[in-house]
Amino acid sequence: MGNNDQIVNDHRNRNHDNHNHSHSHSHSGHGHSHGHHGHNHAHDFVRDGNKKGLIVALSITSVVMVLEFFGGLWTNSLALLSDSGHMLSDASSLLLSLLAMIAAAKAATPRKSYGNHRFEILAALFNAVTLFAIAGFIVYEAVQRFMEPPAVASGSMMAIAAVGLLANLASAWQLTRKGDVNNNINVRSAYLHVLGDALGSVGAIAAGLVMMLTGWYAADPIISVLVALLILKGAWGVLSSSIHVLMEGTPADVDHDEVKRSLVQLQGVRDVHDLHIWTITSGMVAMTCHLLVDDAADSQEILHQALHLLEDDFGIGHATVQVETSRIHHGQLCKI
Repeated sequence: MGNNDQIVNDHRNRNHDNHNHSHSHSHSGHGHSHGHHGHNHAHDFVRDGNKKGLIVALSITSVVMVLEFFGGLWTNSLALLSDSGHMLSDASSLLLSLLAMIAAAKAATPRKSYGNHRFEILAALFNAVTLFAIAGFIVYEAVQRFMEPPAVASGSMMAIAAVGLLANLASAWQLTRKGDVNNNINVRSAYLHVLGDALGSVGAIAAGLVMMLTGWYAADPIISVLVALLILKGAWGVLSSSIHVLMEGTPADVDHDEVKRSLVQLQGVRDVHDLHIWTITSGMVAMTCHLLVDDAADSQEILHQALHLLEDDFGIGHATVQVETSRIHHGQLCKI
């Protein structure tokens, strides 16, 4: 064991002028290209269903958003206006999901080796910033109305909110009927946004009912603040997730240490180092690492086992694994 430890330490610490990453010991596993050609038709069918579901939901959400915006101006209801702002954010999310799906279908180029997948993340970041602005405006207006609550046409407000609620439920039904809500993170995110819209419409109906029965018009700005907080919650989640992806952080559903432990337990593997796991876009995880193996080990067999382990146990199909022996010398790498 003393000799083995010495080999590992020598390999880690030896600095050499030649940064030798021998391609005879490396392998790239890209996406889901390992024997999945037979699933292309099924994948296309699911993708088309997701796209149709998003288009229907986007159309319904956009129409109701305009209805609630002008309805809020007509009835003097901040609750309707704030809910239309919430629906604007959700319409943007639906549109981004749709555009990301279209952009992701474009082939990669030498200048954009990962294609346009990061478009979704950049657009989500921009969308999150605008959501903070919308929520801030709603809270500002609500504070002004607390001081002197104006009269609101509560009956008309409830009728418009009810139309919005029915439309949101129709959008959610379309997404569950045509889209893959359970397995596609984009479609699932859109589905949750639509349910959030439905909650906002329920709030507007509740505010209208309170004002109709009691004449307490402060209920309108109170509901508006609650909707603004709902917008802020969603915006913060989108903002933090987008920044984490752009900073190439480890995905939340992948345990970095567990991946390393699993790889080092493979027979013949002595050490795992320079391990990096990051997200290219939603649902697409990439990874690189170096495996130090016994000199007499079958490096190709270990590579085969490692790639299957990563894809089967951790869902990482886009992996680049470099297999090394004690004869491979390179400069100091990141100690991860």
